[in-house]
Amino acid sequence: MSRRILHLDMDAFFAAVEQLDFPQYRGKPVIIGADPKGGAGRGVVATASYEARKYGVHSALPISQAFQRCPHGIYLRGRHSRYLEISRQVIAISNEFTPVIEKISIDEAFLDITKSLSLFGGAEEIGHKIKKRIYDELGLIASIGIAPNKFLAKVASDLEKPDGFVVVKEGEEKEFLKPLAISRLWGVGEKTEAVLKQMDIETIGQIAQTPEQDLNRRFGKWGNALWRLANGIDNRTVKPRVAQKSISQETTFDSDIGDEEIIHKTLFGLAESLSRLMRKSRLKGRTVTLKIRLEDFSTFTRSKTLCDFVDSTQILKRVAIALYKKFDKKNMKVRLLGIAVSQLNSVSGEQLGLFDQEAPLDIKMTQLLDSLQDKYGENIVKRASLLDKTKPQFSRPH
Repeated sequence: MSRRILHLDMDAFFAAVEQLDFPQYRGKPVIIGADPKGGAGRGVVATASYEARKYGVHSALPISQAFQRCPHGIYLRGRHSRYLEISRQVIAISNEFTPVIEKISIDEAFLDITKSLSLFGGAEEIGHKIKKRIYDELGLIASIGIAPNKFLAKVASDLEKPDGFVVVKEGEEKEFLKPLAISRLWGVGEKTEAVLKQMDIETIGQIAQTPEQDLNRRFGKWGNALWRLANGIDNRTVKPRVAQKSISQETTFDSDIGDEEIIHKTLFGLAESLSRLMRKSRLKGRTVTLKIRLEDFSTFTRSKTLCDFVDSTQILKRVAIALYKKFDKKNMKVRLLGIAVSQLNSVSGEQLGLFDQEAPLDIKMTQLLDSLQDKYGENIVKRASLLDKTKPQFSRPH
């Protein structure tokens, strides 16, 4: 029995969630990422709405360039716990149609629907049902590609975005790929694309017609992979993702920092956002890792493994600051700070860890903050000690 693989990709996911939750953003260019600081900000775009993409704003674009292209855009910091919540709901809907799901990021996944065809009326019917359920229940739009393998399904889902639905039938793989640009092949970046164009190759179909040995001579083993993909060959199976190994939060300063008070306060803020994300994800961990990037771009990590599993803001803060104090910066300023937690354990009933050893007031404060931030948003309710009283906060307008 031939395989039917479905690739589900949520359109402009982070921006779409913001437009869903805040109707005043709908139809406007919404850009999720770092604070643009009037064009002087550092950092990159995480996601841009399709309205913003008309101005040339896209993910991974430096936020300063995004501001130059779209100064009137709505710039927001991400609400990752909210995106994670919606992502889980998308997967829950998908899981009603097949248990064989490989989630490859927060906003996309592969589904092997081969054994579900007879239950739901065929591959296209399953795709339409999932797409409709996501829209009806969550108010969001997904693009879907269905094909005999993962590579083709991924290409198909991307072809007619936003709100795409493309099906590649068995036996039509080569015809489907033939006219497409070589840049649509997995792994073909600017350098490989330039070499292929030097060979007078512009389309995937031309790669498929090129003798495999010629590609191997030019690209080595990668040449064989190019030829196989160009001919629609991809035998990889959909593998349900293994348990998450680590969870992290980091920030890049607008200017390199040497002020110890600011650094400690930043570590507190990272511990706060990371611990909240862990509680949302029902995860605790034992190994805390501090990431430091200095002004010369050298990057270091320092770790400490605890006796028990934790998700506590106060414990993460104490460990991170202790690791920082032991680190020799050689009188250099700090460009980036991050905190990661690994050796994760899902919290499913049993409450493990040092969180219960905190003061009752700290526990109550954490619970209260979680409930208020769930209701009003993470940028609206904050600890007073984390507010920067010298300048206005970068937050979503009301």
